Amino acid sequence: MVKPLLNPETANENQVMWVVFSNDTDIGFLKLLRIGFRHCFVIIKQNDSWMIVDPRANQTDITILPHPPHFNLPRFFMGEGKTVCKITGIITPHKIAPLFPMSCVETVKRVIGLHKRFIVTPYGLYRYLTKIKKG
Repeated sequence: MVKPLLNPETANENQVMWVVFSNDTDIGFLKLLRIGFRHCFVIIKQNDSWMIVDPRANQTDITILPHPPHFNLPRFFMGEGKTVCKITGIITPHKIAPLFPMSCVETVKRVIGLHKRFIVTPYGLYRYLTKIKKG
């Protein structure tokens, strides 16, 4: 079986992922969501590189950052007022993920390997991730 490069189940000390929650949105109806949890994206540290996977309404931006390896990107985003959750404890089932319309939450769930059908908002994702961290 081929092991994906970016997979929490096969992660090691050279790969770490965080989900970043923010208030940033230009889409009017998303302003109905909880303040601070209107958008989410993933940051990944793989060896000495930082990557951002940011699902937008019109496209998904994937960026390899030129920051030095010692730069603390999660701390940077926290300093910008965003909420950051380190990804731990997710075991991805070996089956097709539940089908749901594409959104930032669905994209993040696919990147981190989470197959929870009823998590549909950034705040719902945040609550789930903080619950599994405590458990």
